Amino acid sequence: MSTLMKANQELYRRTPDECFHTLDELHTLCRAQRENSQDYWERPEQLLLTHDMTLAIGGAADLSLNDWSFSQLCRMANVSKETINRLSTKTASKAFEETLPQSEKPLQLLATGNTIRSIHGVAYTRLWNSELLDVVRDAAPDFTPPQTACDGVSTGLYCGEQDLFAFLIDPLGWVDIGGESFAPGFFVWNSEVGRRSLGIQTFWFQRICQNHIVWDATQVIEFSRKHTANVRDGLTDIRRHIDDLVKARDARRDSFAAVLQRAMSTRLGDDAEQAAKPLLSAGIPRTLIKDALELAQQQGGFTIFAVVDALTKLSQKVVYAGDRVELDAKIGALLALAA
Repeated sequence: MSTLMKANQELYRRTPDECFHTLDELHTLCRAQRENSQDYWERPEQLLLTHDMTLAIGGAADLSLNDWSFSQLCRMANVSKETINRLSTKTASKAFEETLPQSEKPLQLLATGNTIRSIHGVAYTRLWNSELLDVVRDAAPDFTPPQTACDGVSTGLYCGEQDLFAFLIDPLGWVDIGGESFAPGFFVWNSEVGRRSLGIQTFWFQRICQNHIVWDATQVIEFSRKHTANVRDGLTDIRRHIDDLVKARDARRDSFAAVLQRAMSTRLGDDAEQAAKPLLSAGIPRTLIKDALELAQQQGGFTIFAVVDALTKLSQKVVYAGDRVELDAKIGALLALAA
């Protein structure tokens, strides 16, 4: 089994203003960002960097650069960001004028409000965060963020100026896998500005601590796609991965429900002596068997379900936690008699 650290890494790199309490709240922000954004296509030589380090684009008002888009501009000009930051704004503007490449191919500039969020070449294809969340909300309506992290703020739902990350689980999706209890969960991520790929990681987990480390994860599957011409096809793949996770959860729930149904109708024996034999074989203590069979008989007879229910109630009186855990595992294994 694996220990998954993605959500833990996000927890410690995010600021409070990037944290969201619910998926609906996160989706509302992403949708508003999309509605208030605009793409500009301009040839490099048509970009005018003013002396106050804003970009003049066609007839639009001057647009400011944020840290990410400024870094992208520096990479395109093949000049060090640290060097530019040491220059006066007038000299920096002149430096960009002389170093930005000349090309017939236009640049793609994403502006939200009056801020340029990203600058890309023609090969980049944008996928909006709201598009990803549309798929997540539709395919996984039962999934929610995990418990709030140790900082009292972070829920696993994040969106900043560079990227989005969401950590979701089904808190009621516990099922049996190989005799142990697991619940389904997944991470999804995306960037509208080229900071990271589009991706998902699905898994079954046993425990999540308040540092958002996922412990004892199994059946871990990861998929990602770059923001090229076919990036939107990635949404179909992400939906399929979530659907597979949900179908597996439902199938295991149905299987467990069927076992319980059979356990309610299958008798261990016609009397206490017959019913005790499989319990002794399973390692249940004699003293507990006697009390459990008396309790089960009061509840309607020696069915597997009635006996397991009685044993479970009695096991809570065991003083030592280690002994109780071992006993509960033996009791739970009795359900296999109805499989």
